[in-house]
Amino acid sequence: MQHFDPSSAVATPVQTRQDRGRRAYLSGVAGEQAVAREYNRRGAVLLASRWRGQGGEIDLVFADGDVIVFVEVKKGRSFDAALNRLSEVQMLRIHRAASEYLGTTPNGQLSEVRFDLALVNDTGAVKIMQNAFGHF
Repeated sequence: MQHFDPSSAVATPVQTRQDRGRRAYLSGVAGEQAVAREYNRRGAVLLASRWRGQGGEIDLVFADGDVIVFVEVKKGRSFDAALNRLSEVQMLRIHRAASEYLGTTPNGQLSEVRFDLALVNDTGAVKIMQNAFGHF
């Protein structure tokens, strides 16, 4: 029978809730930055990042020609895991916030819009699903 010697144990840091929250925040920011680079590579112009209105927050807003693109970014271990993180409640919240955002644009509610879902996997790869969820 072996005996445990506490002096030989490797100390592991205790992960606090605050640490997990900060790590999740930074991971989300990194995912959004990767998505923004991909849209920029495709010629879209970033109009807003983490835009917040009374109806909620929109991760990224781009101008793709005359189209205003509202992008929800989801990160997961895989693209499928990220995809499963988008709920109907979130889609409704994004629609409400987008409607509010459009109130700040010259064409308002008459603007041509698109709602994209951008997926980021644990390697940082980006997959964009255009028109992932419909207009409000």
